[in-house]
Amino acid sequence: MTIRLYDTSARQIRDFSPLNDGCVSIYLCGATVQAAPHIGHIRSGLNFDIMRRWFAYRGYDVTFIRNVTDIDDKIIKKSAEQGRPWWSIGYENERAFNSGYDALGCLPPTYEPRATGHITEMVEMMRGLIERGHAYEAEGNVYFDVRSFPGYLELSNQDLDDLRQPSGEGETGKRDPRDFAMWKSAKEGEPSWETPWGRGRPGWHLECSAMAHKYLGTEFDVHGGGIDLIFPHHENEIAQAKAFGDTFARYWVHNGWVTMSGEKMSKSLGNSVLVSEMVKQWRPIVLRYYLGTPHYRSMIEYSPEALREAESAFARIEGFVQRVVEKAGGVVDAAAEVPPAFADAMDDDMGVPQALAIVHTTVRQGNSALAADDKEAAIARLAEVRAMLGVLGLDPLDEHWAGGESDRGEDLHGVVDTLVRLVLDQREAARGRKDWGAADAIRDSLNQSGLVIEDSPSGPRWTLGPR
Repeated sequence: MTIRLYDTSARQIRDFSPLNDGCVSIYLCGATVQAAPHIGHIRSGLNFDIMRRWFAYRGYDVTFIRNVTDIDDKIIKKSAEQGRPWWSIGYENERAFNSGYDALGCLPPTYEPRATGHITEMVEMMRGLIERGHAYEAEGNVYFDVRSFPGYLELSNQDLDDLRQPSGEGETGKRDPRDFAMWKSAKEGEPSWETPWGRGRPGWHLECSAMAHKYLGTEFDVHGGGIDLIFPHHENEIAQAKAFGDTFARYWVHNGWVTMSGEKMSKSLGNSVLVSEMVKQWRPIVLRYYLGTPHYRSMIEYSPEALREAESAFARIEGFVQRVVEKAGGVVDAAAEVPPAFADAMDDDMGVPQALAIVHTTVRQGNSALAADDKEAAIARLAEVRAMLGVLGLDPLDEHWAGGESDRGEDLHGVVDTLVRLVLDQREAARGRKDWGAADAIRDSLNQSGLVIEDSPSGPRWTLGPR
């Protein structure tokens, strides 16, 4: 068994070899909390949640760090626009991100450090870089000298002579416009911390280098994030960490975007779809299926039609699970191991689409067993399906998703169920007196309202139909 990952730095799929046997260390660039999350933000956390689950299934002890950037230019700008403290905006949106992660079934990180809690580590890193000749102070700012680090731009494969480094307001005193800010001098009314170079606040890139060093040491296995972070963020992280003396990440893994009309989903473009609103319209487990089942490196083009297709596909899986549970007379435990073809797909750069094909094939086999009244085979297929869905975080029988429709209103589901049962009792009474016309009319009326009625050995069952 060998897990293989696409390493952005190597530009190829590589066999995964952990730094320490039996252990995997992952650092994921998490939320910048200037606003509530849209589904593009949550996709990254979800993709790496599946990766983490697969490493754990393969027997690794996983340390998973997902940071919170709670101070940066965008948060300060929002604070000025809204007339609210920067920390209030950050905390509110941090909670919104965590609610989104939880709603979509992401496991909590091992540690979730905030940038503002690690100023001491950042100052220590800057001091070391200045002493080594890789950084310098100018007008209260501290900059990294990119020409001092020979490996700069190897991740993004750019030419230093053609580089246009993004710069923020107030970045004065640079020796070279390509140098990037590690620390920004304080402005009136802005948050700041005391340092040997005066009061100021950290630059975005410094935060992650310092936190990765703090929680994972000088070297760790996987550094993850969206493809938009390759430059400048990850490139600058590498320069700081390696110039400081760290070996840093062994593998660089990047997920694709969620797009709308071919553009990256972003708040600045006004084309974002907030998670808090989406979970009111769609079951969170369906959102997880939609965002988590394409390959992590692929782009997802958002549309309501695509979500409806995901809803229908997951309904086929969920319907099979429900039918076998009814047939078995109780919950069927997951198999101890996933099918070999599923494992092979997941080992090959987290090939979720290929793995999901095995899930659907197994569901079809299970449905055939049900049709043939082969209870034992149907139960065996469900055990395999549950094992596979568990790895993907999509097992409808898992306690996180208990109640099925709970995330669309558990109380409302109970009320609807009671009302539908009354109508179904009328239908059963019509069938009992052989009034087939009345029975069919009731069923057609329920179907028109968006409910799917299925007759089972234990009686009629209703589910929400596709939109």
